[in-house]
Amino acid sequence: MRRIFQNSIALMVVVIVLFLVIPLPEAILDILIITNISLSIVILMVTMTISDALEFSIFPSLLLITTLFRLGLNVSTTRAILRFEGNTGAPGTAVIQTFGNLITQGNIVLGIIIFCIIVLMQFIVITKGAERVAEVAARFTLDAMPGKQMAIDADLSSGLINEQQARQRREKIQREADFYGAMDGATKIVKGDATMSLIITAINLIGGIIIGSINGVGDLGTVAQTYSIATIGDGLVSQLPSLMISTATGMIVTRSVSEGSLNADIIGQFAKQPRAILTAGVVLVLMGLIPGTPTIPLLIVGVALSVFGYLMISRLDREKAAEMVQAEEPAATDMSAVPSETDYYKDINNVYGLLTVDPIEMEFGYSLIPLVDESSGGKLISRIVIFRRQYAQDMGFVIPSIRLHDSSALGTNQYVVKIKGEEVARGEILVDYYLALEPTNPGGQIDGIETIEPAYGIPSRWILPENKEMAEIYGYTVIDPLSVMQTHMSEVVRRHAYELLGRAEVIQLVENLKNSAPELVSEAIPGVLSYANLERVLRNLLKEGVPIRDLATILETAVDSLMTTKDLDMVCENIRVALSRTITRRFCEHGQLRVVTLDAEVEKRVISSLTKNEQGIYLAMGPDLMQNIVNQLGEYLKKFNDLSQTPIILTSQVIRVYLSRMLSQFYPGVYVLSFNEITSDVQIQSLGNITLDTARARPERKAAAV
Repeated sequence: MRRIFQNSIALMVVVIVLFLVIPLPEAILDILIITNISLSIVILMVTMTISDALEFSIFPSLLLITTLFRLGLNVSTTRAILRFEGNTGAPGTAVIQTFGNLITQGNIVLGIIIFCIIVLMQFIVITKGAERVAEVAARFTLDAMPGKQMAIDADLSSGLINEQQARQRREKIQREADFYGAMDGATKIVKGDATMSLIITAINLIGGIIIGSINGVGDLGTVAQTYSIATIGDGLVSQLPSLMISTATGMIVTRSVSEGSLNADIIGQFAKQPRAILTAGVVLVLMGLIPGTPTIPLLIVGVALSVFGYLMISRLDREKAAEMVQAEEPAATDMSAVPSETDYYKDINNVYGLLTVDPIEMEFGYSLIPLVDESSGGKLISRIVIFRRQYAQDMGFVIPSIRLHDSSALGTNQYVVKIKGEEVARGEILVDYYLALEPTNPGGQIDGIETIEPAYGIPSRWILPENKEMAEIYGYTVIDPLSVMQTHMSEVVRRHAYELLGRAEVIQLVENLKNSAPELVSEAIPGVLSYANLERVLRNLLKEGVPIRDLATILETAVDSLMTTKDLDMVCENIRVALSRTITRRFCEHGQLRVVTLDAEVEKRVISSLTKNEQGIYLAMGPDLMQNIVNQLGEYLKKFNDLSQTPIILTSQVIRVYLSRMLSQFYPGVYVLSFNEITSDVQIQSLGNITLDTARARPERKAAAV
């Protein structure tokens, strides 16, 4: 019994198909007709109750099943109508006759006209509109995917979300694209259903008149009267569910910017505009005073709207007054207790405080203070705390405290990020605006101030809050000002994290490792590996985006490697191989790694450019070959940008470190990996291959040291 219940939907579809062949008793047919109407009401109510279209993701498949069910019933009811021979009763079933008499009311012409209006309204207005909305929604959803992916990456990098939350958001974006793509096709089913209903109605009427005349049901007028009622009744019991399903289709594809159920959204948004309701009521009252107008209905509706609008305005005013009272705080400050600047620096110990250099420092203009000040509701500090925790979990390094303070030297909307007292990044945001990242193919143009997103360099524009929903409909990714500033700061810190790793931080990491692996630490440090060399190794790993969380494996591999070589570059390469699973997880997405590879001839040329001196091995590459590699890589980076992927070059372990150092001068965001650092369970997809450009290559005349 349980297995039958689990496969009940599949069995139901098979039974629906049998309706096309097997005649059904009229009593069962009546029950199925009522069931069809009830099911359509339930579906319509569900689409009006949900707040997100993905809550009803089965709708496209359910739409196909209900359409097949309705067509199966149409065939059965057509068989019941045309089978009537005029001996007793009436054609069709009791439900069909009841609906037919309800709409005709004894007047066949009126019944036909009203039925045609219902069918045409569904076909021309609702079905055609839902089809267009579904088509546009599917296209905009697909166009907005790259921007949404970038927004997720920005939140992940800033520490607002973890990897699991990012994965869930990416899956939701993919489900949205699949859903709206399916809805685009499902609306064609609704359109075909409406067309088929017109054809079946014509068949019932014409076929009934022909069969009734042949079987001698009566004269032509009696036959037309008899079969018209049955035809209209059958069309009505078919069109009512079809109309509700079409309405549900249009409802679910227009819920892109809803925040709750349809009922909650309508009541909430109308309640926020009481003056519009009051104005409409006053206009209706004035119209009711004009001679010749329906005074009583206009006055009743006008007075009701006026009273409702006035009550809503009073309620909003009381809420605003309560918020202002809560926001007011005593600002009395005893300024006499604050020492002057001259008196403060009379103490020489306070002067030494000026010599301190903060590892990370962020200065901002006056207008940005509310984003930082927690007493004013600023959330930047809490987001920085989340970012530090997330970075420590991902990379194994705790970011030092970030000093935040305002600066009169900056513009009111500007901010500056400093590393060890020197400026490394600068940005400008508009607090009362939203930043809209432009998609590849926007659905429309939004008015705003053109700018460049500071963290990733994406063309954007600052838009007013009232344009936020329209921008999202057009496919823009909309970000609030605080997230823009915090994401930029987080990306800057990530790029310069290796500079923040000093001797004190290395010693602290080693002391932390002693709690779990004291024997390993005592063997490695300082006898085999000094703190200075360990700092250099960890810095190299962080600089190329490799997590140092597995410090035990790093120390073990370093100790083993130093037995055979003293070259720290080779030690780092061996450590990277030992961290292959970590590196694969860091750069691989969904079991796939998209890369650019080097042609065998290019690798040979690079290897031949390696030169050794007293300081070690360095890359002395000719300018033509270097320019050739850089130019080709620049073309391939466009593919990575279109796919929202981290640019990765895959090469052999021999030249990896030297090629990485060379390319970092031109493309700091490109990562160079070796084949030995990728686990065997990953599918590698090559987006291109850098080759020798013989058309531009010339003999190397002068070597350039890298």
